[in-house]
Amino acid sequence: MGRSHRPMPDRLPEKLRYIRRHLDLTQEQMVARLKAKLHESHESEVPLYPGHISGYERGIREPPLVVLLQYARLASVPLENLVDDSLDLPGYYLRYRIEDAVRERKRYNPE
Repeated sequence: MGRSHRPMPDRLPEKLRYIRRHLDLTQEQMVARLKAKLHESHESEVPLYPGHISGYERGIREPPLVVLLQYARLASVPLENLVDDSLDLPGYYLRYRIEDAVRERKRYNPE
């Protein structure tokens, strides 16, 4: 019996990026924080590198469940908020969505 493939949530990459930005961490620092959390939970054999964080945030790589759980714990949000596209992150993450919208507007409408 093979594994069924489920699609990655569409909004997961942006949510992961907002969490890292809210924590004011570089991708390298995020790896260190996640690895520390994974080690605490005895999941330290999960490979994790800065390139993985980039891939998660660009939507070209899906993080394993144990990594998603650590993101949720670092951000103090329920895991469901990360993986359910119909749910938003808490309001204080709205700042990053607004910043991204302004940056996109300036990119396409330079003054």
